[in-house]
Amino acid sequence: MYQKVCKRYRMVGGNGGLFYPILGFASVVLFVYMSFGDVRFGFDEGPELAFVERNGTQFVVDGKAFYINGWNSYWLMVQSVDEYYRPRVSEILKAGAKMGLTVCRTWAFNDGDYNALQISPGVYNEEAFKALDYVIAEARQHGIRLLLSLVNNLHAYGGKTQYVKWAWQEGVGLSSSNDSFFFDPSIRIYFKNYIKYVLTRKNTITGVEYRNDPTIFGWELINEPRCLTDPSGETLQDWIEEMSAFVKLIDKRHLVTVGLEGFYGPNDPKRLTVNPEEWASRLGSDFIRNSNISNIDFTSVHIYPDHWFKHQIFEEYMKFVSKWMVSHIEDGDKVLNKPIVFSEYGLSDMNFSRSERETMYRTILDISYKSAKKNRSGAGALVWQFLVRGMKEFTDDFGMVPFEKSSIHSLFVEHSCRLAKVKGWTQRDTSFKQFC
Repeated sequence: MYQKVCKRYRMVGGNGGLFYPILGFASVVLFVYMSFGDVRFGFDEGPELAFVERNGTQFVVDGKAFYINGWNSYWLMVQSVDEYYRPRVSEILKAGAKMGLTVCRTWAFNDGDYNALQISPGVYNEEAFKALDYVIAEARQHGIRLLLSLVNNLHAYGGKTQYVKWAWQEGVGLSSSNDSFFFDPSIRIYFKNYIKYVLTRKNTITGVEYRNDPTIFGWELINEPRCLTDPSGETLQDWIEEMSAFVKLIDKRHLVTVGLEGFYGPNDPKRLTVNPEEWASRLGSDFIRNSNISNIDFTSVHIYPDHWFKHQIFEEYMKFVSKWMVSHIEDGDKVLNKPIVFSEYGLSDMNFSRSERETMYRTILDISYKSAKKNRSGAGALVWQFLVRGMKEFTDDFGMVPFEKSSIHSLFVEHSCRLAKVKGWTQRDTSFKQFC
């Protein structure tokens, strides 16, 4: 390209002696810009998005009701580190958009593991964060919002166990118990530093700080928190209050949730009538109390009946699912005055047929739809989990490739159509309106 430009100007003539130094300087500037400057060059921002806000028990966008028909793909960032696998991320986001799905929940953490975002306390992997940048930029192009989880209660991808190991290795840890993540002052500082880094990061693709990006639906403090060493719930409650306030101090625009499974605590009468079994009230979490914090904007509830009960028949599981959902929606309406999001749900493909799994999904989506029609607090649900072809290493008992199973695909598209009719059609909905 450079040679063609020079040749063209030599033919024109004139002040050639002055032109060549200017052109040479401009070329250097262009090279530096392309290499190190504004990497938004050539980036298609996709549809314009506004922030999702809360109005009582409802989510709203530009004053209009917003409902979640979504899914989990926890693997988006991990698969984006290697450019060879990035088409998987684009494929699942594109598929979600075509199905009319609105929100994808995914991990914004990887602590001390392979391709970690956080290598050690306060030491970050820029290549891994560029992968997260890519996920957010790609989601924006497809009009999908992201619910980003900030740490794992479980061992996968480091989680609270890794934070405790770091404190122990540095000689500042108070206890080797994993639950010290919630009460150790040094570990709380580690986690706050990570929160601040994530929220204030400037996306290298879009140029937008995470805290200013409406592509992000909201922040989830922790995936499925449990504090078994303090079943009273005091330790976890104190941690949620401190961390939610810290997030809001940095980012006042995004919604915040805890990441709860939805179990009722030891002092709640519903622990006996709604919880799956007695053990569920002794995990250190308390759905009502944990959710009833001013800086928590919406609640999160999970649904895994075949993991929570032993030796139940399918019909009994379905009775539980309905009771579980209705109870939490009532809590949102009458106690919390906040939206209820069923942020994970699934039924094992090891023990149940596709027909039974579809029955459970339809039950959950039907209850969500009825809540939306009545303007109640049931704000939507996110199935666990969607994959694309060739991802056996990421599958589990619940994983599925939605477009390989036409009945599953149709089920979610149908629900997108129903919700679009409730809230009113938007320009974004044209991608799937033809199927309604």
